[in-house]
Amino acid sequence: IGGIDMAETSAVALPHDRDAAVSALFVAHHARLVGLARLLVDDLPTAEDVVQDAFTSLYRRWPWIRDKEAALSYLEASVANGAKSSLRRRRTARTTALETPRAIPSAESTVVTSEDNRALQAALTRLPLRQRQVVVLRYYLGWSEAEIADRLTISRGSVKQHASRAMTTLSAQLEAAR
Repeated sequence: IGGIDMAETSAVALPHDRDAAVSALFVAHHARLVGLARLLVDDLPTAEDVVQDAFTSLYRRWPWIRDKEAALSYLEASVANGAKSSLRRRRTARTTALETPRAIPSAESTVVTSEDNRALQAALTRLPLRQRQVVVLRYYLGWSEAEIADRLTISRGSVKQHASRAMTTLSAQLEAAR
């Protein structure tokens, strides 16, 4: 598998020292185990993490492993199980992704906004009809000057003039209301 003869590597006796044994296994099998993990998780960074976790686990458990020659089998099983766990976590994360919480205005800001809206509505009703139409079409519906001119059958210059006068009047009325 992966250009390494498994019979050769498993026939080689591992050193008894944990550091030397795990290092020898790492040098001999890391690339192949990453390839195996990548086939299972289809993502190189995750595959590398899975293999690293397998070697870390082997290193920690080395003193309690009775058959040191079975360490390669332990690594392969650990990689397969780690890939399976990784896929499970990935699937769970996708299905339980939390919605971004919606910003909810405070009670105070809601009251202030309501009062501001009432003041604005009152000021709008005091505008002459043409100015009110231009302001509502421009700022509430977001129409362009050309669209307003076309709809109201007036020139674009008139739209600009009505909007300017309306904004001046609204500003004065809203400042006086404060």
